[in-house]
Amino acid sequence: MGVAVDWQREGFLDGLAGAARAGREELLDYLYARGHPLAELRAANADGRLLFLAAERAVVGAARYSMRDVCARTGVSMRLLAALRRAHGVPVPDPDAKVFGEVDLEAAQLARVFGDRGVSDEQLVGITRVLARGLAQAGEAVRSLVLELVLEPGASELELAQRYATAVESFMPLVGPMVEQMTRLHLRHAVRSEVISAAERQAGALPGAREVTVAFADLVGFTRLGEELAPEELGRVADRLEHLTGRALVPPVRLVKTIGDAVMLVSPEAEPVVAVALDLLDASDAEGAGFPQLRVGLAAGPALSRAGDWYGRPVNVASRVTQIARPGSVLATREVRDAAAHSYRWSSAGARSIKGLPELVRLYRARRLGPPPAPAA
Repeated sequence: MGVAVDWQREGFLDGLAGAARAGREELLDYLYARGHPLAELRAANADGRLLFLAAERAVVGAARYSMRDVCARTGVSMRLLAALRRAHGVPVPDPDAKVFGEVDLEAAQLARVFGDRGVSDEQLVGITRVLARGLAQAGEAVRSLVLELVLEPGASELELAQRYATAVESFMPLVGPMVEQMTRLHLRHAVRSEVISAAERQAGALPGAREVTVAFADLVGFTRLGEELAPEELGRVADRLEHLTGRALVPPVRLVKTIGDAVMLVSPEAEPVVAVALDLLDASDAEGAGFPQLRVGLAAGPALSRAGDWYGRPVNVASRVTQIARPGSVLATREVRDAAAHSYRWSSAGARSIKGLPELVRLYRARRLGPPPAPAA
């Protein structure tokens, strides 16, 4: 790793000039010298994660195991390990990709311990899914907190990456005890009360907002279904939607939360989230007649991330558009259509009035590219 890399030739400096270019080269040299291979740097560069690579290593260690390696070392089946990844709302990697660290290995070993103590795979995946919902938000909150602590005007990319990694490493010994204490606290209160209140947040264009595409996928007729099915069966339908979503996820699309009969997704780019939406429709259709149809609404614009959730106009609009969408369709605003105009086939769904907005909103249905439908005879 001592040989210098031509970062320009490798495509890492495209679109950069002056101080920004020099700063990126400095960061890349630092990461490469610390053992991050080119393949990892390329993936991080594509995802915008270069600043956080050093911190990732501080959290989970170097990526040295594949999914197949972890299964061989722990005795955990590939099927269970994949199911646990989906329960966490993260993509399942290629079985032979070296993307797992020591923490991942320890997590698989812990899963084996639970199994040895009589916990079934289904029970383990279920509790993982519940815990992951809150811990995903906790991870986002800690990430935001650490960034606020280390950000300083004029800091170079390398300085920020080093400060962030150092701060994350210093916080890691505190996270375990904090999570344990908080879990005990919530367990105690869960026994005492069946109701947990949540503070309402006002949506809007707030400082720190970022351009994102938001999608809601909603089970059509779920309320009516609740009158026909026992609560346990209804819960299984909702869990199935979350499972299907986990299988459909691809970076940079993220599952933000489940809301009973719906899931909320967010992505910094429009094209990937439209692809996930269409895959979700196919997956729900493949479930058969006993599974409700899905409908998906998408909107794009500036939104604010706080504690793992998102707030702002595109969140509100996407939710409203979902209610307008026909069963089995993906309906999007013009901003989403424009951002992914050449990747899908779009048809106008007219202009609709959206509650809370003074103007009519033009909507478009998304379909995969292919020959247009034949005209009616």
